Amino acid sequence: MIKKPASHFTSILQALFVTFLWSTSFIIIKIGLKDISPLVFAGTRYFLAFFILLPFLLVHKNRNNLKKINKTDWYKLLLLGFLFYTITQAAQFIGLSLLPSVTVSIILNFTPLFVAITAILFLSEIPTYLQWFGVFLFIIGTFIYFYPLNLSTEYLSGIVIMFLGVLTNAFSAILGRSVNRESKLEPVVITVISMGFGSIILFIISLIVEGLPDLSLISVIYIIWLAAVNTAFAFNLWNLTLRNLTAVESSIINGTMLIQIAILAWIFLGENLTFVKILGMIITSLAAFLVQIRKRFSVHR
Repeated sequence: MIKKPASHFTSILQALFVTFLWSTSFIIIKIGLKDISPLVFAGTRYFLAFFILLPFLLVHKNRNNLKKINKTDWYKLLLLGFLFYTITQAAQFIGLSLLPSVTVSIILNFTPLFVAITAILFLSEIPTYLQWFGVFLFIIGTFIYFYPLNLSTEYLSGIVIMFLGVLTNAFSAILGRSVNRESKLEPVVITVISMGFGSIILFIISLIVEGLPDLSLISVIYIIWLAAVNTAFAFNLWNLTLRNLTAVESSIINGTMLIQIAILAWIFLGENLTFVKILGMIITSLAAFLVQIRKRFSVHR
């Protein structure tokens, strides 16, 4: 029996559900970091997610797709895995151990800005006036959110580490766009190979730096949930929604995460939300969306 494609409204609800799952990841990680060291937490999560997604490569279509990978593709996929899963995820987990979850989310919103700038150099994609306005607006929103700046050593260390993660995240986005733009490899093939390579390196580094973990039952539950539900399941559902949603719609829905994280952090972590911080978040969310627009309103994808 052939399944009917999901309606547009259903796809929107599914995409919102995925962003909710991804938003809860920040809260679960923040709570879990009380008992699990950041590198072990990140390495174990994505290493397990890799094994959960690995069977998808056995699907006939994906097995055939693997045969199309040439030497250059392998280099790109392995570099993508190292940048996005080894460096970016390590930075994010360490950042969450040092900073409030909303602050981490705000800094991660710098990624579209970095992507817009690096795309000029690597993909010859010149930003539009609207995108440049988004960059300007983003800087204003960020200044409003962080004012007055907390200059404690731990806070500044967390910000530096997060910006390292944002930089590698931006480069991985450019590399991922380059790989996907060729339309030769299936998204699941790209994800599983890059995640496998990056997570294995991260897991090995975590064992060397932090040693064998002594995980409690609740810590194991956190890791399994993040790997199975918030990574493997959410990834597949998100890709399913992309069949019906435009790039602009996906960007708008993805942009709601900052507000979702702020509300969840306020409820479950007791992180303070002032009017000024809320204003800064709204401005940066709007700006991050504007930076990602590239004549998409008139182009159906």
